[in-house]
Amino acid sequence: MFQSARAALPQILSPPFRAALWKVLALTLALLTLAWIGLDNLIESYIAVSNPWLATTLSVLTGVGLFFGLAFVVAPTSSLVAGFFLDELAERVERETATPGAPIGRALPAGQAIWLASKFAAVSLLVNMMALGLLLLPGVNIIAFLAANSYLLGREYFELAALRYRPLEEVRALRRKHAFYLFVAGAPLALFVSMPLVNLLTPLFGVAYMVRIHKRLAPVDAPPSGAR
Repeated sequence: MFQSARAALPQILSPPFRAALWKVLALTLALLTLAWIGLDNLIESYIAVSNPWLATTLSVLTGVGLFFGLAFVVAPTSSLVAGFFLDELAERVERETATPGAPIGRALPAGQAIWLASKFAAVSLLVNMMALGLLLLPGVNIIAFLAANSYLLGREYFELAALRYRPLEEVRALRRKHAFYLFVAGAPLALFVSMPLVNLLTPLFGVAYMVRIHKRLAPVDAPPSGAR
């Protein structure tokens, strides 16, 4: 596990991963900017006051509220966008770590890739909501936050890596078989997602890391199954 994490860390700074990161950040910023403009116009259309001072005050408060509100969904939005690049990055990791003669996983069907991207965004949103709620429980919040994220993120990123080689039913069986190991293996991902700004790199680290974990738990020495 530690060896996989150490190997994954420098890889997320390699040119292919950096290129994906810039695409993710640009698309995330574009989506959030459009959301900001749309919500700002919507709110202002419902708030009409004749007093200039009050109108300015409300405009500033609206802007501040939108800033904090959209900051809360930066990580989920970036996870949603990154989900569309992770399959390509997983293939790069597989090629770099493959032993001679070992097969490379198959790209996921478009529908399944969209579903996984949506799941990543949903999990990221859940993580952020948990972080907000656990602020009210000092002493318990950090442990609960890390434990929940170890489980959720370890499960989701392992599924992405394994589905490139195996049908869903086999992936679920493999995940149940190694449930405790995957929970512990999710700890580095939980640490990543707990750090502001650094958490934007979580999808890149997650795929580089979990491709290696999957290879350790279930070495692939035969052509990938054609079933899905």
